[in-house]
Amino acid sequence: MTFRQMVTLYLITLAVFFLIDMVWLGVVAKGFYRKHLGGLLSPKVNWAAAMLFYLLFIVGLLVFAVRPALVQGAPLQALLLGALFGLISYATYDLTNLATLKDWPVLVTVVDLAWGAALGGLVSFTSALLGRWLLKL
Repeated sequence: MTFRQMVTLYLITLAVFFLIDMVWLGVVAKGFYRKHLGGLLSPKVNWAAAMLFYLLFIVGLLVFAVRPALVQGAPLQALLLGALFGLISYATYDLTNLATLKDWPVLVTVVDLAWGAALGGLVSFTSALLGRWLLKL
């Protein structure tokens, strides 16, 4: 895969990620987090930290799920590997919080682990399909 193809695939994956995650955060789960983490939530989002996570998370999805699936011609592999990567990534955050923060809700951890797996899988699978189609891989 050429450098240009990787950059294009990165941009595709980034767009897919933002579309899916913004629907989750902005619509589906907005009230959930406010209800369960109200006092812990900052009134302002630290966008620099959020963007850094997103940019790194996309690199992880590409390296560990999307690219291997494209090389092998197996988009379903992207779904499974992306789900595993998402689960592990979100578990790092949530299980650390559960282990170290007073009154961190178990329900938030369970929902986030499920969301991380779903997000990673959906984004990787969709990106693999779009990448195969747009890049003729």
